[in-house]
Amino acid sequence: MLAYRPRCHRCLRPTSHCYCEHLTPIASRTRLVFLQHPREYRMPIGTARMTNLGLANSELHVGADPDLHPRVQALTENPAGTALLFPGDDAIEPWNLPGGPPTTLVVIDGTWIQAKKMLERSERLQRLPRVAFTPSQPGAYRIRREPAAHCLATVEAVVQVLGRLENDPARFTPLLRAFEQMVEQQLHFKTARPNPYYHAPRVRLTERQRLQAVLAKQRDRLVVVHAESNTHRYDAGVPNTPELLQLVAERLTTGERFEALLAARAPIGASVPMHLELPADHFVNGEPVASALVRFAAFLRADDRLCAWGRYPLDLLTAEGFPAPQTLNVRELAARALEGSPGGPEQAADTLAAGGAPRSPWSAGRAGRRIAALGTVLDHLLRTPTGA
Repeated sequence: MLAYRPRCHRCLRPTSHCYCEHLTPIASRTRLVFLQHPREYRMPIGTARMTNLGLANSELHVGADPDLHPRVQALTENPAGTALLFPGDDAIEPWNLPGGPPTTLVVIDGTWIQAKKMLERSERLQRLPRVAFTPSQPGAYRIRREPAAHCLATVEAVVQVLGRLENDPARFTPLLRAFEQMVEQQLHFKTARPNPYYHAPRVRLTERQRLQAVLAKQRDRLVVVHAESNTHRYDAGVPNTPELLQLVAERLTTGERFEALLAARAPIGASVPMHLELPADHFVNGEPVASALVRFAAFLRADDRLCAWGRYPLDLLTAEGFPAPQTLNVRELAARALEGSPGGPEQAADTLAAGGAPRSPWSAGRAGRRIAALGTVLDHLLRTPTGA
């Protein structure tokens, strides 16, 4: 029977090899946000956790799908002052950004292959300005294979970039003491035990399987939502401020439904009945928006995630003063599953269903078809693919 080795609850290493004595949190003006690949989280010689423990103004998040993480969504919805530290042809030095040095620096942590795939899958991270720098000294990560001599461990990269951003390199070098201790310990272990460890073959998941695994954990919280609005042509002489006219939602697991046809507060746009596939008088005699939103708030639970096709339905709710909860962009999920443009909701549903039974419309007009299509898309993203 293998003996249990006590572990430090802070650094997660065996207590006999804990490096916490070298980590006193250091203050920095720049906030570091680490996005760590799940496989790297289990890696005993990783350095993101070490860096997070050594920086007071930092946070560490674990997940292979950055776009599904609420913190990434928040950073990319309001990206002012945020940059991504990752090399590339379009990367510039962070102190040369047009708007000035970043106040928040996002760092992807994993092997170079893992980090590159996380970035390739993330439309949101690709929107951020990308920064990189030329190391002032070569890396000392002698216990892992790097793709090039200039490549650094996460802790080394952060120490160098913060030192230059804040014009105080010496302040951050104490972080390297824990790193140096870990490297020396591992080199000693390698000498004492030269036989390589056995690594079981990795099972590589498809993008569809990765999405299915992430969404399955949130299944009970998913609520699909669609909204329609009253708009006018720009040359109609009427203020073209969209107002909410129709709101439909359905909870995926229970089938609970919400539906509201709202009273128009402005004249109905000439093309609105045609696009919404409903007579104009439906909205003349509709429900007041205030009472509909009270009903919608009562329909939702505190931890629900609204699933919409793009941002427009949620923007309509926000414009009406409704505090939208956490959200998922179904269009982004469908594009990743199909590895290309999904088209509209109905087209994506037809493609993903691939001859299966789609959901039937249960509400009037175009909103009925759209909410059924959204449900169908998520049904098939949640379904384990054949042969998985």
